[in-house]
Amino acid sequence: MSITTLVCFAEWAVFILYWDAAAKNSSPAKVSESRKSRRVHELLLNVGLLLVIVPVPGLRERFLPDKELVAWTGLSIQTAAVALGIWARRVLGSHWSGEITIKVDHQLIRSGPYRLVRHPIYTAWLGMFAATAIVSGQIHGLIGFAMAAFAYWRKIRLEEANLKNAFGSDYEAYRRETWALVPWVV
Repeated sequence: MSITTLVCFAEWAVFILYWDAAAKNSSPAKVSESRKSRRVHELLLNVGLLLVIVPVPGLRERFLPDKELVAWTGLSIQTAAVALGIWARRVLGSHWSGEITIKVDHQLIRSGPYRLVRHPIYTAWLGMFAATAIVSGQIHGLIGFAMAAFAYWRKIRLEEANLKNAFGSDYEAYRRETWALVPWVV
């Protein structure tokens, strides 16, 4: 296993541990998505994560050249995505939840990375999936990233409907002024 692959996996481990520890500071939810909906999201992400990491027989063909520069580029993207995810999570503070929720005393956050994009945490997670696929350079990584992209596409649709119900015209204005995931792209 290459050093880039080891560092990639270590970043995933640190990020997930941080995520779990930070979840303990969330405010109570006033409204929350159904358990079934949450389980669908978790299933898609967990299968996507396994696919992006585990070299699946029959899916080991390369979609990127096996070059150190490619792997280090992927690792650089992943490091930036981890930093973005931690920054966005800290700015969101107690309003964060893994579930689609409206918290007690919820506020619409428009500072930090939320000035530019509505879902910087999802951008970070997708950046990590994409970066891991680049580090591996194999088809299984690309399929895992596609599965995560579908999971977040689904979640964004549900979350934006929830936020529109909670914040009405304020959220509509915010939607018009920001990008969903990547400034000037999506």
